[in-house]
Amino acid sequence: MANYYNIDDILAEEEFVPVVFHKAANGVIIDPSSETNSVEQGAKVELPLWLAQDLYLRQAISISVPACFNQRTRLEIQADAACVDLKSRSPYFYEFGCKIAPLVGDKTIEILLLSAFKIRYKEILTKAYTAAYTTTSKFLTLLTKEESNLYEAAQVSMSAFKKWRMGGPRLQRASVLGRKRRSFE
Repeated sequence: MANYYNIDDILAEEEFVPVVFHKAANGVIIDPSSETNSVEQGAKVELPLWLAQDLYLRQAISISVPACFNQRTRLEIQADAACVDLKSRSPYFYEFGCKIAPLVGDKTIEILLLSAFKIRYKEILTKAYTAAYTTTSKFLTLLTKEESNLYEAAQVSMSAFKKWRMGGPRLQRASVLGRKRRSFE
């Protein structure tokens, strides 16, 4: 179930997943160009994750592993996760993976997500703290939404640290200290 007020969660559930229908369904229009408004048993179609979750719970469909988690992607991540363009596979790669893993029943998706995030996390922070904007523009196009947020937070943190380090008031005098005491007679 999506977080109702989180737009990123809603958009992550809009990703399409391949499904196979176990039961025939009448009154369903999956493809507007089709002549019938029904889906036959055994039909293979792609549905948004939010719809596939509901149909899966009703045991009407089985969900296959989406293309963004295929063997080719796994091999690329194992080779060098920092250079893989995860954004083109899915802008919400990690959120989508966390939602799809229990439905597919593939435990290797969780391991893939964890290893990819660990490797890319180090690279993101390194680039955010050391690289100039011109050298990171290509790197930013490879990042997912979650990674972009992390990169921006790291840059804000670094600029705040540099501002603090370069100067500015180290200690501020409390306003209470400037007042004189009243004498009680």
